[in-house]
Amino acid sequence: MAKKNAKEKSPVVDALAHLLADTYTLYLKTHNFHWNVTGPMFQTLHLLFETQYTELGLAVDEIAERIRSLGHFAPGSYAEFGKLTRISEAQGVPPAQEMIESLAHGQQLVIEAARRVLAAAETAGDDGTADLAVRRLQVHEKNEWMLRAHVE
Repeated sequence: MAKKNAKEKSPVVDALAHLLADTYTLYLKTHNFHWNVTGPMFQTLHLLFETQYTELGLAVDEIAERIRSLGHFAPGSYAEFGKLTRISEAQGVPPAQEMIESLAHGQQLVIEAARRVLAAAETAGDDGTADLAVRRLQVHEKNEWMLRAHVE
């Protein structure tokens, strides 16, 4: 995307900031559940959660760096993420089934955030950000499916 003034990029950067906050919050929640899952599905879920939080950890860096490449500073604190995210933190340590459902819901919220990034990027003619959004959609749609498959 050719460099434009900050005002023209604002909807893209705003959408990316929300995607970053949702991704980071889901990363933290997934990592928490990885540490604390118990029950008969322990090994399966422990490994699934690890796979997903590892991918989320890489994603937050990519999203933040995209914001920086567009000439803006990325949010990077719990306080900022708390204001931007739609994903709620877990209260206590829920049973494994509730962990799965909560993470699947979180994946859905990240999918919605990625769709907002895609729409903003397409409107702005920002192919690089649109590509990032499509890749995030693919990952989160697969992750949501994998989680939901455990509760069907």
